Amino acid sequence: MTVDLDRHVYGAPDAPTTILEYGDFECPYCGAAKPVLRKLVDGSDGAVRLVFRHFPVFAKHPFALTAALAAEASGDRFWAMHDLLFAHQDKLTDADLAGYAQAAGVEGEVTGDAAQAQREAVEADYNAGIADGVRGTPTLFINGRLYQGRVELNALRSALGLHR
Repeated sequence: MTVDLDRHVYGAPDAPTTILEYGDFECPYCGAAKPVLRKLVDGSDGAVRLVFRHFPVFAKHPFALTAALAAEASGDRFWAMHDLLFAHQDKLTDADLAGYAQAAGVEGEVTGDAAQAQREAVEADYNAGIADGVRGTPTLFINGRLYQGRVELNALRSALGLHR
């Protein structure tokens, strides 16, 4: 099976600018970046899209991998689950994940075997991150180029050449 690395797109699918985020649901910096990136895309009038890829830093974040698997198992409810996971980063046990899935309108399980079935997709994202030189989260690329500025709305708008 070939995994589509750009399967999680927020914003206009044909936007001329793509921000690629490698993220970890347990990372507090990713949690802080989430509303900034959402505001950036929402305020871009279709000029910017966000692509999310999993990069669970499992050595530091013991629940990051299971959260990523649960998000994948959420299917077409990925973004709703994404938002709930970031809203509750300190509570990511299997029981919590099942509750968030229910709140997100996911039909079916997101833990256990259902989660393990998503391993290939999460590993593909992670391996792509390693190949791209990702060492931590969040790591952002703008149209394929590493963004090293601050993850703040005005800094990102400036980097993208967007007017306020």
